[in-house]
Amino acid sequence: MKILIINGPNLNLLGTREPHIYGSQTFENYFEELKEKFPEHQLEYFQSNVEGEIINKLHDSGFSVDGIILNAGGYTHTSVAIADAVASIKSPVVEVHISNPYAREEYRHKSLLVGKCKASIVGFGLKGYELAVLGLHS
Repeated sequence: MKILIINGPNLNLLGTREPHIYGSQTFENYFEELKEKFPEHQLEYFQSNVEGEIINKLHDSGFSVDGIILNAGGYTHTSVAIADAVASIKSPVVEVHISNPYAREEYRHKSLLVGKCKASIVGFGLKGYELAVLGLHS
């Protein structure tokens, strides 16, 4: 099974950005652990702080991979264009958030993506990505 993980803005700073919310591990280190946990899957990783690059990646991969795990970061709450891209592709998408946006500022309580996704996993830290792989596998 081929699964693409797409992380949006500021997630390149995991490990140093607000560790009390996001933890102290870099995503690159976690991604290596994830690949070891799921050797039977072909996992790929893409990160961008640029909305259009995320849309292009969804378009480029969304008809050829078996599933996409998307943490759109702040674009979750603002990007109609990313939501439209998710709705336009064939591959199932699982929305993941490291923190629980519903326990944070009110502007984070609305996801424009959730209705376009197969599922949404929030608040489990980096473990949410592992749960998403399992969810896509079932």
